[in-house]
Amino acid sequence: MRKNVDLSVLLRGKRCATFTPCDKSSTRLTLPQEREYIVEKHFYTPTEVIEINMKGSEGKANLPFGKMVLLGILAGMFIALGGAASNTAVHAIENAGLARTLAGAIFPVGLMMIVFVGGELFTGNCLMVMDVFAKRITLAKMLRNLAVVYFSNLIGALFVDILMFYSGNLNYSDGLLGAYTIKVALCKTDIAPVQAVTSGILCNVLVCVAILMATAARDIAAKALAIFFPIWAFVIGGFEHCVANMFYIPLGILAAKNPYYAHKAQEVYNITSEQIYNLDVLHSFGNFIPVTIGNILGGMVVVGGLCYFIYKKS
Repeated sequence: MRKNVDLSVLLRGKRCATFTPCDKSSTRLTLPQEREYIVEKHFYTPTEVIEINMKGSEGKANLPFGKMVLLGILAGMFIALGGAASNTAVHAIENAGLARTLAGAIFPVGLMMIVFVGGELFTGNCLMVMDVFAKRITLAKMLRNLAVVYFSNLIGALFVDILMFYSGNLNYSDGLLGAYTIKVALCKTDIAPVQAVTSGILCNVLVCVAILMATAARDIAAKALAIFFPIWAFVIGGFEHCVANMFYIPLGILAAKNPYYAHKAQEVYNITSEQIYNLDVLHSFGNFIPVTIGNILGGMVVVGGLCYFIYKKS
């Protein structure tokens, strides 16, 4: 194993950050120095990542109400668009593993748009709990942000639901996409409470880790990759995300009101007329409440709590 590295190769002829100017006496680093240089050049350390996230959360907590609502709507729209694209891509694939793998490769675009364009996402904002632990923001400010963002995400997702329903998108494959949308919504509203909570925990562990990994990266390509893999994993795992469900379930309810989509769902998926009739707003709470609880536990306790006490608590 070589014990030195030629810094001039790393810098490609540029001036050194700590050597002025680069010359033969200042272009060789030991392996520990090389590792430190690579870290400084390409990504932040976990301790730095948590600090950056906490500083960002201070800004989130103090956003004006109107801006918080608009950013929440934007995030809800972006997540819904990712869900719409992934549903369209996989609706005719019968193999569940293949369908989830493809859907997982498309769905991360929603979080990428939030990170790169802007938006307030309820599940990601659960990490604000670290600032509460550190007494940088009050519990009331965190709860205000989460409540406003949650319902703003819902508005954004519902807006995309309406656009998708009237756009004719559900007519794909002779109405099969509409039938598939009903099937997805039914699967989510029929989930058992314990399964919904645990699935919600697993989901938001991966979502929050994706956000922290994106924070660790220093360039847009690395951020995109950092987001992609954890979100891909959560979709393949079939875990429950409350904001994504704000798109899937209401659109399924709308599709169930269309006789053609409903008939197609009965024909292709053996869904009964009683199941379609029971697909309504009231039954959707059986998903939203436990999944939201699970998402909160995954984001605040498993990721936020552990990361704070590992990296920030003195």
